[in-house]
Amino acid sequence: MRRLSSHLTGVERGSIVLFSDYQDGGAMWTGNGPRELRRIVEFSEPFRAEPVVHVSISMWDMDQKTNQRADISAEMVNPEGFVIVFRTWGDTRVARVRADWLAIGEVASDDDWVID
Repeated sequence: MRRLSSHLTGVERGSIVLFSDYQDGGAMWTGNGPRELRRIVEFSEPFRAEPVVHVSISMWDMDQKTNQRADISAEMVNPEGFVIVFRTWGDTRVARVRADWLAIGEVASDDDWVID
């Protein structure tokens, strides 16, 4: 369990359409085998340390004629942001995906002293 040492906890959330590959014949819709897509997310202000980030699929549009396979995660998490990673494989055809995310962590206070 992560324990926050600060009395100030920041929570930021967002939603992002990762791709709409059916519109332009992109790899998630037309490809086969392992495929991966990465999107950088930047926080509106930095956290004091690496926050906890949760990512979920909030909308998916997949071809019903193939197996539905998907993996979504947050990687490279740091105080300034993170990377959403979406993966699929095999014959799965993904038309589009929207991801929602939530970051929770310590934030700086106006009363914090900065010593240079």
